[in-house]
Amino acid sequence: MYNAPQPKLEDLPSNRQLRRMSIIAAIGATAIGVMVYLPAEYGIDPTGVGNILGLTEMGEIKQQLADEAAEDEKLHGAEGSSSLIDDVFGLFVSTAHAQGAWTDEVTFTLEPGAYTEIKATMEKGATLTYAWTAEGGRINFDLHAHAGGENVTYEKGRGQTSGEGSFETPFAGDHGWFWRNRDKTAVSVTLKLRGDYSGIVRSD
Repeated sequence: MYNAPQPKLEDLPSNRQLRRMSIIAAIGATAIGVMVYLPAEYGIDPTGVGNILGLTEMGEIKQQLADEAAEDEKLHGAEGSSSLIDDVFGLFVSTAHAQGAWTDEVTFTLEPGAYTEIKATMEKGATLTYAWTAEGGRINFDLHAHAGGENVTYEKGRGQTSGEGSFETPFAGDHGWFWRNRDKTAVSVTLKLRGDYSGIVRSD
């Protein structure tokens, strides 16, 4: 039978070292929670790391499935439930949206298979901040611009129910969204905007 050598007292970590390691571990856990867990589980990405790693889209899909499950429970008469953590995340999102006043709000409805374009007329180097939500179903979109032989794609999405962000224009022109409803029901979209633009144009 072999016995492991007993460690010497001076080899053991001191209380100060233990506290330091605990603090480092707590900071690491918090960073992982903000940069990985929030985007992957709730589609909330305060640092932008989740979007780079593709975790934010995964979280948004999970939230869509959760919303659909909640709607199914309502249809079958199940009582809704809420939790403290849901309230906290709801407050987080509401605070983020309330940080600045919106200049314009555009609402439109697309029947199944229908599409439309909504764009903002902007100069080079201008910035646009936006937030949108879809009700009644999911929607596909392509946030882009093309003018004078130049083109740019800022973001694309399929089967989405919400989005937010901002971008800076690399050239002057009409910058905005091509929306298409691929669901079997009508979808109503509300788009909120603020930034450096001179007008909003829509084409069907």
